[in-house]
Amino acid sequence: MGRRRTAGLYKRGGVWHIDKQVRGCRLCQSTGESNLSRAEEFLARKVEEIRQQAIYGVRPQRTFRQAATEYLSTYTDKATIAEDAMHLQILDPYIGELALDQVHMGTLRSFIEARKKAGIRNPEQGVKNRTINYSLQVVRRILYLAAYDWRDQTGLTWLETAPKIRFLPEADRRNPYPMCWEEQGRLLRELPPHLQRMALFKVNTGCREAEVCGLRWKWEVKVPELHTSVFLIPAQQVKNREERLVVLNRIAGSVIDEQRGQHPKFVFTYKGHAIRKMNGNAWRKARQRAGLPGVRVHDLKHTFGRRLRAAGVSFEDRQDLLGHKSGRITTHYSAAELHNLIKAANSVTNKKSRKSPALTILNRKTG
Repeated sequence: MGRRRTAGLYKRGGVWHIDKQVRGCRLCQSTGESNLSRAEEFLARKVEEIRQQAIYGVRPQRTFRQAATEYLSTYTDKATIAEDAMHLQILDPYIGELALDQVHMGTLRSFIEARKKAGIRNPEQGVKNRTINYSLQVVRRILYLAAYDWRDQTGLTWLETAPKIRFLPEADRRNPYPMCWEEQGRLLRELPPHLQRMALFKVNTGCREAEVCGLRWKWEVKVPELHTSVFLIPAQQVKNREERLVVLNRIAGSVIDEQRGQHPKFVFTYKGHAIRKMNGNAWRKARQRAGLPGVRVHDLKHTFGRRLRAAGVSFEDRQDLLGHKSGRITTHYSAAELHNLIKAANSVTNKKSRKSPALTILNRKTG
């Protein structure tokens, strides 16, 4: 006859789980162990942690990896959560196993130096201070949540105080590079078909990379009065947290029509799967072959904005077409207003705008 298991432990799917009341707190979680003895040791440690918290106010030691996991599971609807996850993956080898109170500018130094060296060894990857700062921003956000929002069963925050995370100066920040039509043609010819369609859509709508990658069919809104449709991206999927109206000019509309029926959920896919980002190896190799090593995915948005300005589109209409935060209720439009925005978006598709000398001069200055 086997020995009796400790009260509060039960087995599910081959793994021991905890469901136990300890000092008025319900402890309910997986031990991650299939062996009963190790599961009992895990439970004992948890019980002691709660006792220490209740009697002495001692916080249990949590790693940054645990906090990162909590962040990713809590903020699944965040517009840039996929990008945050990518940065956390890069950070993990440097600070993942550190206790939360050991994460500060001193322990982040090795990560910062390694990222800078990666940029020197491989400039094509473009690891600049702005990119490093994005990682630091995610770290700062998680530490803030651990110090002020996340609490355990006894009401203690995960971290007593959040350290000050300082950002690096962005003197190496690269200027926008709006392309001329000849450069756009060279780049598009080198891109694989799925990226070519995404780039063509992006340069004709001014959408951000995440907006293009995550574009869903359920966000399409028919406008029967104008015999067209637009896309209305929810605020939680947009960087500035405002609903994003995406107006389709003739070219963007043709791209959308080409994508219909290819996937039930996402507009742009590759081999039946959603695309996490455009800026991958295929993009970088294509821009090298096109002789445009400095062109970034975001430059497609800059290109659209510069062409709108060169075509004489008003500042307010440019704000709406580019999805910039304006303070106006930008998703409440009459048919006449939508007609004007579509007309403005189409102004960058005709032959006259393609030969705009103003855009050529701007391109030389920023190249």
